[in-house]
Amino acid sequence: MKTPKKVLSALKEGRKFLIAAHINPDGDALGSALALSSALSSLGKKTYVYSRDPVPRQYEFLPRHEKVISDLKNVRPAETMLVLVDCNCPERAALEEYRFKSSLVIDHHETEKDFGDVRWVDSGAAATGLMVYALIKALGIGINKEIATDLYTAIAVDTGTFRYGNTSSEVLMAGAALVKAGAEPGRIADALYETWDYRRFKLLVMTLHTLEMKSGIAMAYVTKDMFRKTGTGEDDTENFSNFPRMIDSVKISIFLRELGKDTWKVSLRSKGDVNVAKIAEQFGGGGHRNAAGCKIKADLESARRLLFRAGRK
Repeated sequence: MKTPKKVLSALKEGRKFLIAAHINPDGDALGSALALSSALSSLGKKTYVYSRDPVPRQYEFLPRHEKVISDLKNVRPAETMLVLVDCNCPERAALEEYRFKSSLVIDHHETEKDFGDVRWVDSGAAATGLMVYALIKALGIGINKEIATDLYTAIAVDTGTFRYGNTSSEVLMAGAALVKAGAEPGRIADALYETWDYRRFKLLVMTLHTLEMKSGIAMAYVTKDMFRKTGTGEDDTENFSNFPRMIDSVKISIFLRELGKDTWKVSLRSKGDVNVAKIAEQFGGGGHRNAAGCKIKADLESARRLLFRAGRK
């Protein structure tokens, strides 16, 4: 993977950076942001890592996760370069109200916006973490254990721990290099998949009881009442959309999470050539061919009906 010269120049010339993850950050967004922050800090640059939402519990093992900020009270945007990672518009990071000195986008989603003074959007990249890995190497920065852990996690999350169709030889070689640099696959896998709170497991069981299947489409949902009954929160639902995809007859998995009255966050997953980004775009969202998302305003039954219809087209 070749890093564009304009991206390298922007990072070399900049002195102060706000590296922002998207709303409801996942492992790719957080791992990429933290790794890039560590790398630029090693060059003597000032960096902040921003996420509007708290770091989910399952990612609290990431080095320096406690440094992630959720407000800009100590940041002067007019003096700072905004670096969006794993998203390509400020709205996705809840930063649309701020004006920065300059902006840089590093992302791998198919659905693009035209934001950014400098842009590097590669929809063929398996993970933003893979792009940041190439970027750090191109900058000539050594990869220590902390950076290796962040990047391995980022790549693992977006490749299903090297199980999805986007797992290429490049992905595997990067994973091997990061293990050599200090990432511990067993410890990371345990943190990601083997340390669930019992309340989260109860929420999953309750969610699976909502599962409905039609014409190769599986759909499940979580309501605010289900969160209340189990004592869980929205970050506990990460990866829930992938479980129905395990069923051999399922081509599309759709997961709805209640945001408010008649408002739902929709996560779509698919197998093979089924492009769920096209479905998400119908509702103002976007993403990748096999993983996308959107919001829908409707009561639950209407939302389900609309999504089943969209999935069958």
